[in-house]
Amino acid sequence: MDSDAQSATSRAVKIVRRAEWGARPPQSISRLQEPVTYAFIHHSAGTEPKDLESGKRTVRSIQNYHMDTQKWSDIGYTFLIGGDGSVFEGRGWGIVGAHTMNYNSTGYGFCFLGTFTNSLPTLAARNAAKALIAEAAAAGRLKKDYKLKGHRQMGSTECPGTALYNEIKTWPHFSP
Repeated sequence: MDSDAQSATSRAVKIVRRAEWGARPPQSISRLQEPVTYAFIHHSAGTEPKDLESGKRTVRSIQNYHMDTQKWSDIGYTFLIGGDGSVFEGRGWGIVGAHTMNYNSTGYGFCFLGTFTNSLPTLAARNAAKALIAEAAAAGRLKKDYKLKGHRQMGSTECPGTALYNEIKTWPHFSP
């Protein structure tokens, strides 16, 4: 990421870097051609972490599952968002993820930590995700006319949960 884009992204959103949450090194990395077309919204299922330390544990657990059970090269998501509004760097900007089958090279995956079938993520989490996505568009990581989609629109899944899916339908750039 160039320094202007890095500083723009770090102004409004505090990103918990991989080293800070205790990430394992990736087994391989593939670069994305930016800007990408899609911002995909996911939920991880499970309990929504409400503080930084429980968020770090949750993200490490997800990475272990993705790498050890799924046999992926790293955690699948680009960024993960905790209930306190912490944004955890997953694969990060400019790297192909493993979040949305057949669309990983054309979009970024933003995962809310928790299950959002009957309730919404906290306001802090929703605001952090919106700010991160807006900054990605402003920095040229997402196309200016990017399309926001729920994971369920791209395959057979309940993700990101009905309550969260209904919420993102009201967000800028949502694409039915």
